[in-house]
Amino acid sequence: MSVVMAVHNTAVMLEQSLDALSRSLVRPFECVVVDDGSADDSKVVAARYGARVIVLDKRQGPARARNIGARHAQGNLILFLDADVRIHDDAIGRILEHFNQDSSLNAVIGAYDDQPAAEPFVSQHRNLLHCFTHREGHRDASTFWSGCGAVRRETFLRLDGFDEHYDRPAIEDIEFGARLKRAGGRIRLDAAIQVQHLKCWTFMNMLKTDIFDRGIPWTRLILRTRSMPDDLNVRWSQRLSVALAFLLAVAIWRANVMAIAGCGLALGCLNVRYYFFLAERNGGWFALRAVPLHFLFHFYSGVAFLLGAALHVKTLTNPWSSEIPGEEIP
Repeated sequence: MSVVMAVHNTAVMLEQSLDALSRSLVRPFECVVVDDGSADDSKVVAARYGARVIVLDKRQGPARARNIGARHAQGNLILFLDADVRIHDDAIGRILEHFNQDSSLNAVIGAYDDQPAAEPFVSQHRNLLHCFTHREGHRDASTFWSGCGAVRRETFLRLDGFDEHYDRPAIEDIEFGARLKRAGGRIRLDAAIQVQHLKCWTFMNMLKTDIFDRGIPWTRLILRTRSMPDDLNVRWSQRLSVALAFLLAVAIWRANVMAIAGCGLALGCLNVRYYFFLAERNGGWFALRAVPLHFLFHFYSGVAFLLGAALHVKTLTNPWSSEIPGEEIP
């Protein structure tokens, strides 16, 4: 197995990530770090931990950086890791076990653990939401995750890797997973394969990421491929939550107490498992404070969907908007 990491100006977190990787119970054959135009000491840190370092002269985006790393990797399996995660020491062993037990699997993905490193409330909530979403996902996954995801190298290269039209962090891994599934591939989600997220979220960078880097391009992908799986962030309960969040916003604007109570109760019932998860992890007061932030998440996710749909219609005749590279798996 080859580990491939794309890094851009995250030397401090990269050091923690590589330190965790060095403590893995099962060691990878190699670690390839692609320095995507960093201005800090990322390449120095990577070299200190014995990684093969590939330095790009200017930033080209994680999709291209990971593709370059994959082409240089020598292992039959490629494990993509984000540079801001600490992999659990048993994760690689669990990944290899899946591939060894099922030769028909093309990829295996893990999840964030429930111990995110950053302590601020918004960051804890954002990371725990991702953790819960993957824990609730289908074992037969509908997408790929490059934060901690392994794929057979032959499959990855035959499908032309990540779409390099995504020239900044976006949904290049989701798009690859959707393409792999359309080609008949199989992806296994095992939430016991875990990494700790080191990133500290703020409300503004969460908003930007969820709307512009996730929501809008994901909507365009869904509409372009005409496929919305009942899984992860787009499962039916979350789609209904988005609709209820809009109705609740209208009810608040019109000061309709009965409608506010009804929509609020329905939203709470749809997401009660998540709130119990938060209460179990960080206490009841944390879970209570998370409710309005979770409502906002559903509301602006709906806004992102509308914006993405509008852009899809606007660019419907654009050749790139309908391009779907690499359809076949051997």
